[in-house]
Amino acid sequence: MPELTYREAVQKAIADELRSDPNVIFFGEDVGKAGGVFKVTPGLYEEFGGSRVRDTPISEQAIIGTALGAAITGLRPIAELMFADFIPVAMDQIVNQVAKYRYMSGGQFTVPLTIRAAQGGGGGFGTQHSQCAESWLMNFPGLKVVVPSTPVDMYSLLRGAIREDNPVIVLEHKFLYNNKGEVPDNTPPAELGRAEIVQSGSDVTVVGIQLMLHRALEAAGNLKKDGISAEVIDLRTITPLDTDTILQSVQKTGRLIIVEETPRLGGWGANIASLVADEGIYFLDAPIKRVNMENSLIAYSPVLEDEIIPNVNKIENAIRQLVTSS
Repeated sequence: MPELTYREAVQKAIADELRSDPNVIFFGEDVGKAGGVFKVTPGLYEEFGGSRVRDTPISEQAIIGTALGAAITGLRPIAELMFADFIPVAMDQIVNQVAKYRYMSGGQFTVPLTIRAAQGGGGGFGTQHSQCAESWLMNFPGLKVVVPSTPVDMYSLLRGAIREDNPVIVLEHKFLYNNKGEVPDNTPPAELGRAEIVQSGSDVTVVGIQLMLHRALEAAGNLKKDGISAEVIDLRTITPLDTDTILQSVQKTGRLIIVEETPRLGGWGANIASLVADEGIYFLDAPIKRVNMENSLIAYSPVLEDEIIPNVNKIENAIRQLVTSS
């Protein structure tokens, strides 16, 4: 069974879809001859040529506007925005055009558009290049938002996104690009909207994505020696959200902790807390707890960055406190 890095899984997914469908095209800043700023897409230009893998000007508006035009006229474009922090530059195109075009056309057009962007902190990129964008995007009907945490999910979810007839934004955590994992040769495109229980447990449900998922798993592993059994859920997609998996887990454990690499105000964890309060309040034996960045900007200093972004120790303490106090 081949082992790939998260970075290699991105490249393989794009390459496999380019091979399988001549209507798939890929473009963005430095994605061609340079192989991407994070070296995620090497070899694609050489295999598929400049008509299908294209470098673009440094203009997020132009990239997304062109991608929308390509999508509604019969192609299946993959557009890369170098950093998710630059998504707001193209927010008008994404929110008022891409997300709404199929609806406003009365279904006459589909929008098979995949937008990729690297996000997340932990790498010392500073406050303008370290943000997570999922909470910004989940508020707009018409968009699907995918947040892979492992190489196999990166591969299968990206392929599933490219085959989707509606716009999908795939957010790749740049701190995970070097993470390795098994990706079987026969891995199919994934259905969007399915969460995964990556560790079963009985005392508390811990929900996370991407870097926070890995830190939550480490914290849960550390707590086993104290007899605390944590069930850890990887959402995999933020929109659509797999509410059934969350509610069934909380019904089993009676406790819920949500770990977010986002500011507290408007974070996606608030949506999950609202869901459980509305539909699963009688499952709970303790208040819902959120572990996040409070309302801080991400610092350039590695020491301050690690203090702001939830680390293993913070997650571990939150789990311990919730379980032992209820």
